[in-house]
Amino acid sequence: MKTSTRSYKDLVVWQKGIALAKVVYRITRGFPTEEKFGLVAQMRRAAVSIPSNIAEGQARHTTGEFVQFISHAERSLAELDTQLILSLELQFCRDADAAPPFQLIEEQRRMLNALRRKLTARP
Repeated sequence: MKTSTRSYKDLVVWQKGIALAKVVYRITRGFPTEEKFGLVAQMRRAAVSIPSNIAEGQARHTTGEFVQFISHAERSLAELDTQLILSLELQFCRDADAAPPFQLIEEQRRMLNALRRKLTARP
């Protein structure tokens, strides 16, 4: 019987989280400078937190801990979604700029949900 320990880097959900963080960094570069320590910092922190929590959870030794870190990632995803909506309403970015991260956020949400279901269905 062959067993292999996969790295968090092999998880597509982690890879998508990295892609989302990079998009958020690019978008927030164009925000007003007075938002550097406000919305920009919050959005970047939430975006980085998503793949970070996936990585930390995968590195834990129990399924329960991994599921807990998936919950942390989901909360950060909800924060980022809210912050992106606010940045649109404040006209810090355009709809065209926000479309890719919104798409990644929705994809991440589905993937994290699926990962949670898979982990909790394990015997």
